[in-house]
Amino acid sequence: MSSRTTELEEILTIQRRPDHGTLFVVSSPSGGGKGTLIRRVLDVVPNLSYSVSYTTRAPRNGEVEGREYFFVDRKTFEEMVAAGAFLEWATVHGNLYGTAKRQLAEETATGLDIILEVDVQGAASVRDLSLDAVSIFILPPSYDTLRGRLIARGTDTPEQLEVRLRNAPEELRQYSAFDYVIINDNVKRASNQLAAIINAERARRKRQESLVRAVIENFETS
Repeated sequence: MSSRTTELEEILTIQRRPDHGTLFVVSSPSGGGKGTLIRRVLDVVPNLSYSVSYTTRAPRNGEVEGREYFFVDRKTFEEMVAAGAFLEWATVHGNLYGTAKRQLAEETATGLDIILEVDVQGAASVRDLSLDAVSIFILPPSYDTLRGRLIARGTDTPEQLEVRLRNAPEELRQYSAFDYVIINDNVKRASNQLAAIINAERARRKRQESLVRAVIENFETS
């Protein structure tokens, strides 16, 4: 059995354990605001960890190595692809992005819930792996809002901006494949909705079986 197969099976095994963390996959078109919402939620929701992905794109102003992304060159990324290191990876607007198998397995095994920020291609790859993940799609309220956010970000050339806006309609049409949809027309309200989804999923019966059984056992032995 290859090491890459073993790593994937390890993730699947952990995800089926009653004490494993839940994987929350958050996606949106570029400029949809998923990163902003995730940062706000991480500040207020306990026992939630951010899974840091790998990318070949240059760091943006204020981004820190190992916090937003692990920034690597294309050669290093391609070597990781060849070694089977990624759970999912995709080319997005000319840059490569990927989620490392080993890292995700280690994070999930801690019992903490994990939030994973990916594009729509990455979200589809995670769904295909049947990881019992909860998927959440963030929609900008309008074309003008998305365009304004991308311009305000100030990281794209006019050509890159045009590509992102041209790709947005097709990305938006993927919303129906997700478990939840949030329209990000107000950051505070949208981040509250994201936090509410996480808390509601934590309350699902299937995620509390071991705790419920312990409570029942306590009553039975008292």
